[in-house]
Amino acid sequence: MGMTMTQKILAAHAGLEAVTVGQLIVAKLDMVLGNDITTPVAINEFQKAGFTQVFDKDKVSIVLDHFVPNKDIKAAEQSKQCRKFACENCISHFYDVGKMGIEHALLPEQGIVTAGDCVIGADSHTCTYGALGAFSTGVGSTDMAAGLSAGVAWFKVPSAIKFELEGKLPANCSGKDLILTIIGMIGVDGALYKSMEFTGGGVKNLSMDDRLCICNMAIEAGAKNGIFPVDEVTLSYLEGRSERQPVIYAADEDAEYERVIKIDLSEITPTVSIPHLPENTRKAEELGDVKIDQVVIGSCTNGRMEDMQAAYRVLKGRKIAEGVRCIIIPATMKIYRECIEKGYITAFIDAGAVVSTPTCGPCLGGYMGILAEGEKCIATTNRNFVGRMGHVKSEVYLASPFTAAASALTGYITYPSEELL
Repeated sequence: MGMTMTQKILAAHAGLEAVTVGQLIVAKLDMVLGNDITTPVAINEFQKAGFTQVFDKDKVSIVLDHFVPNKDIKAAEQSKQCRKFACENCISHFYDVGKMGIEHALLPEQGIVTAGDCVIGADSHTCTYGALGAFSTGVGSTDMAAGLSAGVAWFKVPSAIKFELEGKLPANCSGKDLILTIIGMIGVDGALYKSMEFTGGGVKNLSMDDRLCICNMAIEAGAKNGIFPVDEVTLSYLEGRSERQPVIYAADEDAEYERVIKIDLSEITPTVSIPHLPENTRKAEELGDVKIDQVVIGSCTNGRMEDMQAAYRVLKGRKIAEGVRCIIIPATMKIYRECIEKGYITAFIDAGAVVSTPTCGPCLGGYMGILAEGEKCIATTNRNFVGRMGHVKSEVYLASPFTAAASALTGYITYPSEELL
């Protein structure tokens, strides 16, 4: 029996000719990632175990992004601990204020991860890098500590679901609408500890930003990872960017999948996930009576350049509705700078929005947009659990940048008509 793309990467990193579903393996790591919340815990475990140095200073990334610039004393102490550890171990990929970005936008942008890699990160959305044709998955801080020391991690080889994509997304939709639709179809546990592998003729019509968004939210379906084939779009993105030579793996023709789900991209419509689970999806056009207090456009899911462009297309020359707070967060300093150079920031400010330096802040209810009791927010983030963005009696609605920006203009969840674009 042949192997899926994910299984081939795991086999190669385990030094095995083949692996099978359910097999326990130990695989070599190309990158170990942590942020300002999870890294301090990993450092404590690292030191408690008596480890004295990381396995490879060039294969560790520490990104201060959740509460940076620091929001309070505790955040400052966590960042200080990360800085000290990074300095003592001469970590090559350490990103602090002025250089940092939201980790899952920053690492692909900087070429730190590439096709064929095996990556773990102490953050659940590490599955983002499957967009590049890598195996990447989130782990706990204890596993991060072990990875920092030994450069390996253990895995149970996952089974897979194949998503055959055909056609092209409508102009008012993005990868966010596609992944929300999929999560609505299969549920938040529909791919539990499975690999979501995206294939088909429609893949070529998805941009790298679309793919990064889709793989980012694989975890919201319970998946171990999401992954796309390496094609011309991938190679064009990696060219001149990747630190290492990409290694291309492809699924065997006789690879075994638990399910095959066929999706026509042209039939995708602007989609919103309503409280309090990502699987609670509705068509945006059905939610026009939901009044909102806040809009957040950003995060590791939708803070990339195409997301900023979508917001710009909707907001340029228009005004955000009275009583609506609109917060826009470019995901990296490079994206922030490009937004300035293209005039996006001026347009956002003229529309009545505020723009922040890169941070995860509002997504996890940390800072930069906490919700009060009874308030509703439409966000391009990835989770809408109870209390996710603030008060336990607040509500978060997940949507694409097109839908979020359109809603900012009306004060209600709004279908982003193509005329608006």
